Amino acid sequence: MKKIGLFIVCLAIMTACQKERVYFPKDIEPQEIEIVRFDNAIMNVHEASVAHDIRVLYDEYPAFMPLWVEDILGIPSADTTFLEQQLPEFLNDTLYGFKQTNAREQEVFADVSDLEKTIGKAFARIKWLYPEKEVPSFYMFISGFQTPIYFGDELIGIGADMYLGSDYEYYNRVVYDYQKQTMRKECIPVDVVSAYLFRTLPYTSTKSRLLDQMLYRGKVMYLVAQIFSDLKGYEVMGWTKEQWDWCVKNERAIWHLVMDKRDLFKTESLVLTGYLNDGPFTSEISQDAPGRLGIWLGWRIAQSYMEHNETVTLQDLMAEGDAQKILEESYYKP
Repeated sequence: MKKIGLFIVCLAIMTACQKERVYFPKDIEPQEIEIVRFDNAIMNVHEASVAHDIRVLYDEYPAFMPLWVEDILGIPSADTTFLEQQLPEFLNDTLYGFKQTNAREQEVFADVSDLEKTIGKAFARIKWLYPEKEVPSFYMFISGFQTPIYFGDELIGIGADMYLGSDYEYYNRVVYDYQKQTMRKECIPVDVVSAYLFRTLPYTSTKSRLLDQMLYRGKVMYLVAQIFSDLKGYEVMGWTKEQWDWCVKNERAIWHLVMDKRDLFKTESLVLTGYLNDGPFTSEISQDAPGRLGIWLGWRIAQSYMEHNETVTLQDLMAEGDAQKILEESYYKP
């Protein structure tokens, strides 16, 4: 019995001493990132000089201004006459809270150097993994509560009015309570990087089973977690610590329920969206389970796969399109 006890103690010590894999060298030089303050430029439009101010915007921001006018305002870029009428209303509307929101945006984002630094470090790691990828240009803009992250050719737009703080009063008019958790300035780097990776590392599987979908998304989130290795898991997922802890505590029961229901190999859209889309909870599991639980499960499987296959690189993981292989070789048994 003493020998068995000693073995258990040694095993516990060995397990405690194990460290997660480290994928990046410490001396990677951060990318120089500048967030172009298109939001500030828009705020400088005045009703008395709107025609002149619009021409200046087109001249100074030729890559972003036409995209913003067409995709955010919904106005044909060439229709400057209509734009002259609508832009002042967009900036000064009080019914939907745009004027108040624009003022709040200027306060919250008076300084974006912290964002530039964090995003620069993240894209340095992406470039280390994928040297062929180009670092996009970054623009900050106001979206009228429409979109947090916007993609154009070789650029990423950050809709600053979607990150004014979970307690911002006007969010009560436009989003559900569960969505407010990630509407904070500190959530921007993870949102930018995850959106960029989902766009540049597209889904390639020919199958549309829940297993394939959740492992693809879970792999991306595992990669995001390695890029932001100083963040907690719940911060990467955009959850509260309580939500993350609930999932960890109930992980075995969650997995058994998924297996018992044979959901892994289902392709019905209701099943896929139920597990993968954002929502107040994951109804397929429990009303206590946070939304996007399927992505978290995919992340946990990817993590287990990497822990059991030490020669597999992050690039190998992302390139592996066989979800069944990853599942089997992950030995995932919570």
